[in-house]
Amino acid sequence: MKIIKTEGRSQPDPYIIFDNGKYYVYCTAYDGVDCYVSDKLDGFEYLGKVLTQAGQKEYWAPCVIKLRSRYYMYYSSMPQSSDDVHLQAIKVAVADSPAGPFVYVKDVLPPFSIDADVHVNESGLYMFYSVNDLNSDRVGTYIRVDRMTDPFTLAGESIAAVRPTRDEEIFQRDRFQKGQHWHTIEGASYFYQDGWHYCLFSGNCYEKDTYHVGYAAVKSQDMRLNKLHFQKYPDDNTYAPLLASNDYEYGTGHNSVIKVDGQWYVVYHGRDSKIPSPQENRTARICKLFAKDGVLTVERQK
Repeated sequence: MKIIKTEGRSQPDPYIIFDNGKYYVYCTAYDGVDCYVSDKLDGFEYLGKVLTQAGQKEYWAPCVIKLRSRYYMYYSSMPQSSDDVHLQAIKVAVADSPAGPFVYVKDVLPPFSIDADVHVNESGLYMFYSVNDLNSDRVGTYIRVDRMTDPFTLAGESIAAVRPTRDEEIFQRDRFQKGQHWHTIEGASYFYQDGWHYCLFSGNCYEKDTYHVGYAAVKSQDMRLNKLHFQKYPDDNTYAPLLASNDYEYGTGHNSVIKVDGQWYVVYHGRDSKIPSPQENRTARICKLFAKDGVLTVERQK
């Protein structure tokens, strides 16, 4: 179900938070991070650009957390003078309000790094993120997780969280050389429920039929997220997407999660039609999410 009815605007990679009675959704955009606001889980209105930075473009996958009284946005962008997306690098910006303006502070990781998902628990602050691996059997983009020593700095203790293991995760066949297929696992979205850690991810390319949201899980009381060993559901080889194209939406992926009155929700992007469009047309949608004993299910509405 679409949550933003603003005509003529797209909402790729929606990230939702709740703060002081309002919900905020932050989205990818070319010329700065877009933000939408509502007092409920639909009817969001466009607030405007909440982050811009001179000399930068292609602001991807913003993630916002509140620590004490300040708001930290993790996102990636690239130099305005370049067309090489492999120059995307994760950065952090700070604001005194969820409505911004957010001000760039520093780069957190070098290129290529995208799709930060930052969480705090009793054991510390952690970041999931995606980088490239050129040396594995299935080359491509995958998810790592590291501890943070403060909101601006990674500890350098990262481990692989989710790697590509299936053909349905192939972004492009023969991308850089014959026989070497490029895989994509990105858009990490973590949550914890009843002793289980879950890491949702997007696989494949958002323009393809097999683009999907999958997940990995692990049962553990250890809250050190960079010590966990996530296992894909149901196993490494079986394609069983949590969210994928159906008869009324396709290109479903890159989500965030939020818990409201005891109910989990997935906020994700999708498209209404497979008809090619010269304009970006991914829009933010929502569905209920259920977690039980390491298994996730969703309840979708048109």
